[in-house]
Amino acid sequence: RKSETTTLEREGSRYQMTVGYFPDGRVGEVFLNADHANSLLDFLMSDAAILASIALQYGAPLLDLRNALKRDARGMAASPIGAALDKIQ
Repeated sequence: RKSETTTLEREGSRYQMTVGYFPDGRVGEVFLNADHANSLLDFLMSDAAILASIALQYGAPLLDLRNALKRDARGMAASPIGAALDKIQ
């Protein structure tokens, strides 16, 4: 699959994100890892990305996933997985 890898920073932690695409260009999977390998944060972000990937592969639109996650008072994603999904074009 075509994929793109990028990094993002959220509240002092860095993450590496890889996004895989279906042949038609739709997002099909997301991998997200925290800089601190094997930490609780790394496990939680990896699990959240797996859940997002499964939802995408079963037809959930990326926009629906973004809109389902918590936002702060400014409308910004409240969690690292939300910020990661917001970064996907």
